[in-house]
Amino acid sequence: MAGALYGTEGFFTRSAEGPADHFRTSVHASPLFASALLRLIRRVDSALGGPERLDVVDVGAGRGELLAALHALVSADPTAAPGGLAERVRFVGVELARRPAGLPREIGWRRDVPERVVGVLLATEWLDNVPLDVAEVDAEGRLRRVLVDRGTGLESLGPDVGAADRFWAARWWPDAGLGDRIEIGWPRDIAWADAVGAVRFGCALAVDYGHLRTARPPLGTLTGYRNGRQVEPVPDGTCDITAHVAVDSAAAAAGTAYRIIGQREALRGLGVDGGRPALDLARRDPAGYLRALSAAGAAGELTDPAGLGGHWWLLHEVGIELRGTMLP
Repeated sequence: MAGALYGTEGFFTRSAEGPADHFRTSVHASPLFASALLRLIRRVDSALGGPERLDVVDVGAGRGELLAALHALVSADPTAAPGGLAERVRFVGVELARRPAGLPREIGWRRDVPERVVGVLLATEWLDNVPLDVAEVDAEGRLRRVLVDRGTGLESLGPDVGAADRFWAARWWPDAGLGDRIEIGWPRDIAWADAVGAVRFGCALAVDYGHLRTARPPLGTLTGYRNGRQVEPVPDGTCDITAHVAVDSAAAAAGTAYRIIGQREALRGLGVDGGRPALDLARRDPAGYLRALSAAGAAGELTDPAGLGGHWWLLHEVGIELRGTMLP
């Protein structure tokens, strides 16, 4: 999985194509998503007392779409004033791929998470692409590693998993039975804990498909995406390979207070509700009604529990408390 995604000929590093060419995320679905995150960023800025520099770090930045959208929103703010957010914010993308052409020069680009973040660290659909191993319970009740042929995708059972894998599975994926598959999540726990650990003051937010210990999928979630279609997860570098995140495990690993919230609820708390505009608006302002109707449709896609609304939001607050933000 690591080689297929991030190796020399990996899916995310081998070509000029971006993730948006192969699958649709909340970032790509609507500008409303970036607008909602900007509201969160502003609340963090307020909770921090308006620091001289506010970091906004996007881990797994893809081709910088989210940062570019946030930069455009901040730059176009008609209420901007000297000393305001536009002058103090510093956007940074973290990605193994090269810096995208055409990205605004004000946006930084690097391969690793900065050592010190004061502001907001974002990870939208990053953890599902952090490589992990898959294991399966055999007829004797042994938890064995699933091996896969790089060229064909054919699978077979290999040796028993190691002690660290067994420990993680016993705690976070219990009660697996014959034929059940476990996606061993501790590498993601470490990756997320390291990212959250870089935040000195502010918050860290992961947005991703995932599941909780009370409802693990018996057959796992490993799959692939290519050209907008779901495909077999053949690790040959031609497709995205992804598995849903054990959200509660990643949350606990970070070692700080956290909230786990559904995307539908989180976006509604940030002003994205998907409600249809009143019909009276159509009579008074037909063009305005059409714009509001379009926005409602986009909001509906972002909050649809059968689609992007099924994402989980994992929020860690570090040294601040965001009162009234994304609370039930």
